[in-house]
Amino acid sequence: MADTNIRYEGDSWDLASSVGATATAVAAMRASASRGPDALLGDPWAEPLVRAVGVREFVDRMDGNVAPGAETDPLLNRRTMNEQIAVRTRFFDGLFTRAADAGVRQAVILASGLDTRAYRLPWPDGTVVYEVDQPEVIEFKTRTLADLGAAPSAQRRTVGIDLREDWPTALRAAGFDQGAPTAWIAEGLLVYLPPDAQDRLFDEVDALSGPGSWLATEHMDMSSLPADWAQKLTERSRRAGSTIDLSDLFYLGERNGAADYLAARGWRVEVRSTGDEYAANGFELPDDELASMGGGYLTAIKD
Repeated sequence: MADTNIRYEGDSWDLASSVGATATAVAAMRASASRGPDALLGDPWAEPLVRAVGVREFVDRMDGNVAPGAETDPLLNRRTMNEQIAVRTRFFDGLFTRAADAGVRQAVILASGLDTRAYRLPWPDGTVVYEVDQPEVIEFKTRTLADLGAAPSAQRRTVGIDLREDWPTALRAAGFDQGAPTAWIAEGLLVYLPPDAQDRLFDEVDALSGPGSWLATEHMDMSSLPADWAQKLTERSRRAGSTIDLSDLFYLGERNGAADYLAARGWRVEVRSTGDEYAANGFELPDDELASMGGGYLTAIKD
């Protein structure tokens, strides 16, 4: 039986294994940042979803029961992790809010995992939100949130398909209007794609996007990172109690920068450094070699 934590062509996963486990880890971070009187986020569905997945590591992390090495790590302690996920979540929330203010009424969440934006954001009337992910992931989240009595705040349509397959056809079959402006987010996704798959993804998004479309993703300058950055991050995460080997999940090596690739296709691109995004949220970027991960946050608009 193949190791479920090592990537290979045609691999699949659930929310407790491989890339799917990272979606649960991120949801646990959102749940942690949504707790307490001084909560940095307001995601009421993250915690019950993580508990429903039932992986002890993520439940412990969410509950603050972490390894001693976590609280002494400048990057992985609870306060820093809460700030990091707050910056990331607010950025992608903001993309949808700004696009909606500009009149966009069609949104797509690529590799949606345990994302709850279709339920917790104040979508304008008439907005349709498409979630694209593996069928098992879509089914689990839909069923769990229904059992919790959660109701989407937009018209939510799910597209259960692997992004390595013909997802544009599946998206159109679900009612997607290719001629309408669309707001897209690809959060925490690109590094899990091979370089050629990243290019195909952007080509497909471009082809599906009418004028006035928006896109947000992380911007990673892989050339600025040390060769062993993924291994370093994995080693430190393990000292903090994680069992995920990120170096086995990431696709490393040279790839086209998202900013240049999109700009060449006619998108207006803005990249904000991680430090600037932290400052905009009232936080200070940790003084750590891995804090910025070689990049920042990218917003693109198609004229």
